[in-house]
Amino acid sequence: MTRRCVVTGMGAVTSLGCEVDKFWENIKNGVCGIENITQFDTTDYKVKVAAGVKDFDPEKYMDKKSIKRNDLFAVYAMAAAKEAMADSGIDMNKETAERVGVIVGSGVGGLITMEEQVERLKEKGPKRVSPLFIPMTIGNMASGNIAIEFGAKGISEDIVTACASGTSSIGAAYRNIKHGYMDVCITGGTEAAICEIGVAGFANLTALSCNEDPKDACKPFDKERDGFIIGDGAGILILEDLEHALARNAKIYGEVVGFGCTSDAYHMTAPLTDGSGGAAAMKLAMEEAGITPKDVDYINAHGTSTPANDSSETNAIKLALGEEAYNTPVSSTKSMTGHLLGAAGAVEAIISIKALEDNFLPPTINYKNPDEECDLDYIPNEGRKVEDAQYALSNSLGFGGHNCVLCLKKWNGK
Repeated sequence: MTRRCVVTGMGAVTSLGCEVDKFWENIKNGVCGIENITQFDTTDYKVKVAAGVKDFDPEKYMDKKSIKRNDLFAVYAMAAAKEAMADSGIDMNKETAERVGVIVGSGVGGLITMEEQVERLKEKGPKRVSPLFIPMTIGNMASGNIAIEFGAKGISEDIVTACASGTSSIGAAYRNIKHGYMDVCITGGTEAAICEIGVAGFANLTALSCNEDPKDACKPFDKERDGFIIGDGAGILILEDLEHALARNAKIYGEVVGFGCTSDAYHMTAPLTDGSGGAAAMKLAMEEAGITPKDVDYINAHGTSTPANDSSETNAIKLALGEEAYNTPVSSTKSMTGHLLGAAGAVEAIISIKALEDNFLPPTINYKNPDEECDLDYIPNEGRKVEDAQYALSNSLGFGGHNCVLCLKKWNGK
């Protein structure tokens, strides 16, 4: 017998706010969180803009010693986890610790620490490399630290599927709860890759936009799109067995009802142009949820603003939904948040849940020039109030051909 899996807490650290309510208001209002890069001197860089986290005080979440002993990606994860756990109202003293898990993904882990310590090695020699270099850089430290903080003794994992890591993590948490392996899971994704090597690497891969106007650089599905904008932050959700949540009278935000995961098995970075891999994942998510394309009220697209992704994903949506694709609103909120890499899917799952809860579909901003290859309803520039949105798909597509899709449902009280 399978169990139902609901969302009872959420936490976010983003360029548009470091708490969910503020973040969601900015998303609804089409605010752009992309600004000029200030983390380092960009004089010699083709890329000048990014979506860095603003107004973030790490000492609200960790003491100074702990902050110094962790890379920024792990600090962001802890901040979002503390918000989510507080929001959920879970009292770990009343839980069976072995039934509470943590699954938090990161695409690149402690990249800032890697950069700093390699420079130290070259400048000052091997004896000056930090003894904490390894634990600060490995991607599982976000999950490990959260488990330590809350005393969660169940499954603790870091799932890495590049830019689909956050969605993969939520999908794994959903399946573990659905099939009875845990009662509660702290899950999502985190990333802090806005540093010299991170930006240079993605720029030389020709994946990033070279547009120097931060408020115009990210334009998913627009004909003039020329690359994604790197973003930092974290998104954490508390997933819980429905009966467990009802027994403690928890507030329920929404329900995870399906998860689809496939591989293109095609190319290191490029998606299948026909979108068949992404379409298969969407179909699997809908099948597990027990719905048809007509039931999908909103799709939060991966929508990176790269020429290849946006046309391929459009094809995927058409393959998965058939003629209903043209009746289904789609938006890319990366136009506002930038691309949070391994954290993207988690932040976008939060957006999708809030969209269903508020019956408000967020926009794709900076959409000016329609592309004949991208001919769906992308909710251009202004969000849309709708009557009763019940189901949403949240798509994440990662380098390596990873396709991961969540199907989320509005909570209707039963």
